[in-house]
Amino acid sequence: MSFTEHIAGDCRLIILRALSEETDHHLNETLLVRVLETFGHRKSRDYVRTQLRRLEELDAVSLSEAGTVLVAGLRRAGLDHVERRAYLEGVAKPSPVD
Repeated sequence: MSFTEHIAGDCRLIILRALSEETDHHLNETLLVRVLETFGHRKSRDYVRTQLRRLEELDAVSLSEAGTVLVAGLRRAGLDHVERRAYLEGVAKPSPVD
């Protein structure tokens, strides 16, 4: 696995975790850029959109548009990954909860 793939997998996991922590399991791309920055990943909105589309392909998120902003909603496969019930290819595995 290349370093670029490792970073992408980590970003995807951070996105899924952020969605799982929201009451309604939804966040827009602008907020997700800020969440990734909190974890040291300075990424563009285009990068976040690319990662969201990959997660959509994995059926981990659903995507909708609100004007020009992409909104992601967590799906069962994404929640199962975050909660360690199943794993998604290309998404970093969550660490065990102590």
